[in-house]
Amino acid sequence: MAKRLQARRLDGIDHNPWVEFVQLASEEADVVNLGQGFPDFSPPEFAVEAFQHAVSGDFMLNQYTKAFGYPPLTKILANFFGKLLGQEIDPLKNVLVTVGAYGALFTAFQALVDEGDEVIIIEPFDCYEPMTLMAGGRPVFVSLKPSPTQKGEPDSSSNWQLDPTELASKFTSRTKAFILNTPNNPLGKVFSKEELELVASLCQQHDVVCISDEVYQWMVFDGFQHISIASLPGMWERTLTIGSAGKTFSVTGWKVGWVLGPDSLMKHLRTVHQNSIYHCATQGQAAVAQSFEREQLHFGRPSSYFVQLPQYIQRCRDHMIQSLQSMGFRPVIPQGSYFLITDISDFKNKMPDLPGAAGEPYDRRFVKWMIKNKGLVAIPMSVFFSLPHQKFFDHYIRFCFVKDESTLRAMDQKLQKWKAELTP
Repeated sequence: MAKRLQARRLDGIDHNPWVEFVQLASEEADVVNLGQGFPDFSPPEFAVEAFQHAVSGDFMLNQYTKAFGYPPLTKILANFFGKLLGQEIDPLKNVLVTVGAYGALFTAFQALVDEGDEVIIIEPFDCYEPMTLMAGGRPVFVSLKPSPTQKGEPDSSSNWQLDPTELASKFTSRTKAFILNTPNNPLGKVFSKEELELVASLCQQHDVVCISDEVYQWMVFDGFQHISIASLPGMWERTLTIGSAGKTFSVTGWKVGWVLGPDSLMKHLRTVHQNSIYHCATQGQAAVAQSFEREQLHFGRPSSYFVQLPQYIQRCRDHMIQSLQSMGFRPVIPQGSYFLITDISDFKNKMPDLPGAAGEPYDRRFVKWMIKNKGLVAIPMSVFFSLPHQKFFDHYIRFCFVKDESTLRAMDQKLQKWKAELTP
């Protein structure tokens, strides 16, 4: 066709690094995929049984349910999270069920961000820049930066912090929304109460909405504590809290997410939802509802999946850290999430001239080389930064450690083979 086909809102966002690196991994015969953020172990038995029951039980679960969420699910979400946030949550007005957390985020951006609105995004970030651009907004970036560590001391995600003065300078009369992700992907940083109070103060001072992506809230380690910013004084009224059944119950393929927030914000999300998705798969929602009902009975006890899961994946994290260190990587120890990043500066110094396109950041060239030559898949850190800042962080790569023991052992074998090749 002679006419322009794509809408202008798609300009500049057509390339997706996840698609690129997943494709690269699929082209190699024998690789260990530590790039994508999904568990390769079985979900909890109660969740699988809940889904089986939803599929084979009440035949009406094959039909539409309420547009904004299956009533038993919105009810249990309101009850469960209402206690955590210290709010009386109305299942009809304060809860929206979406197609995964991605769907929740997209709905929020489309509902609240207008042409020319500024959206503050903390770097490193996941999908927030293209969503801002598609809504017509202008992304404004502020970076977490590592504090110096003692020589020989491992870095920690808690050492990566925002500069309060720089953060405050990003707020203007045009700022519409602030995007928070805690625990953070890819860094694994769990924001402290003091850090959240600073963000809350600035949002209230400048009358800004906070969109809080909290999909990894149950995956917190080393005695750190996840705090929802909506639970802080004055923040419920201006916060959308986003969650994911995929991360909560290790069922990323179910694609069930949700948004919690005040009706003054949620009514606009419902408008977008009813004119786009309209409705999410009933059986998946039913299974998630039953899983939360089970968790509510066990919450805080050793039998709770929200206790057992972080204990298991902390062991996976520690396994990966030890293996990477034995090969000469310098991992940044995460306090939460599925991921860790590792410093590859030593490799950059030893082999700076890896093949790649002109101007391609080093971490992307390194990951492509590692997939092809060492059979290990990771994600380059630079893709989590805005274009002007990528060059400052191209000496890190991201690994996912939420993997089965067999996958981690396969990683060990790849790393040991690599190490042996380096031995004279």
